[in-house]
Amino acid sequence: MSRIRLNQEYRNKIANRMRVHLEQEDTQEKEAYLKAREEMKPLQDITWKLAEQIVRRHYTPEDVEKAWYLQNKFENVNTIAKDSCFHFGYQGQVEERDENDKPIMKDKYIESHFDFRLNGNINGNENSRDMDFGYAYFRDELKGREGCNPDINIEMKDKPSNPHQQKFQDANDKYLGTNGGRENQTSYAREWNNDYVLDLIGREYCRDRSIACNKEEYDVLMFWQQKKGHLITCHEKWIESILNQMKEIKVGLKGYKYLDEAIELCTELGLSVNDAEIIRTNSTGLVIYNPKNLADRIKGMKNKNISREQKIALRKAYDTQQQSQQK
Repeated sequence: MSRIRLNQEYRNKIANRMRVHLEQEDTQEKEAYLKAREEMKPLQDITWKLAEQIVRRHYTPEDVEKAWYLQNKFENVNTIAKDSCFHFGYQGQVEERDENDKPIMKDKYIESHFDFRLNGNINGNENSRDMDFGYAYFRDELKGREGCNPDINIEMKDKPSNPHQQKFQDANDKYLGTNGGRENQTSYAREWNNDYVLDLIGREYCRDRSIACNKEEYDVLMFWQQKKGHLITCHEKWIESILNQMKEIKVGLKGYKYLDEAIELCTELGLSVNDAEIIRTNSTGLVIYNPKNLADRIKGMKNKNISREQKIALRKAYDTQQQSQQK
């Protein structure tokens, strides 16, 4: 039987199967992402309780009740509303330089903005929004939705903004309900945001409601905010690992002439596929990559985190090898 040649349609089909396979693999990068995602909601709930305690020290339940009474009684009173973000701060010290360029400590009110909404910022900037947190946390839900792509910003990293990226961003945001304000939220954003709402007295903007806390409370809030960024980073590292592997796979597929070479590569990488699943077409190949060598190269792109014990073992093995070569 003559060998079946590859064409671009066939290569794309193999590549798509490989992408699914790589996402299903249990790797250190994936485990770190899943762990960060699992820990996020309980941490947010605990941090929200702390935020509520801080707010209620400043705006007591009695104050809130009076404010609602006045607002409901008088049409020209608009002093209380529900909110999910706050400016918290404490009186601390920061290091500065004197006229002789020597370090000195000066008193300063240290403050940041904390937003508990699904698209809330992770940098303390009141005017900032971060959609990547929702993409990372609800990745499975977005992945299963036709027209959505939770990995789009990672795939387009370091590339100019383009209609392809914008199309998926719009679809993601619409499905999660993070665009259009409170009145246009679908279940994911609504259910998330409704868990983190307080009655606050003040004017419309968060900055008009800066609330004092102590340093220990501030540090807890900062830890939670950093963990939001950590989830985004874990998502990025996992998907970037997959994208790097896919880049090598596509180069290899481009170089193969025959179907059996592509099937051998899939087998070496742990994916079971046969020629009955592939449409037969004609094509010409470029440089041929040895499937086993390419598979080993791709496997080496994941599980890069090495424990201290592994590093010691590798060093001992290296020293032993060097000693044997010197004899």
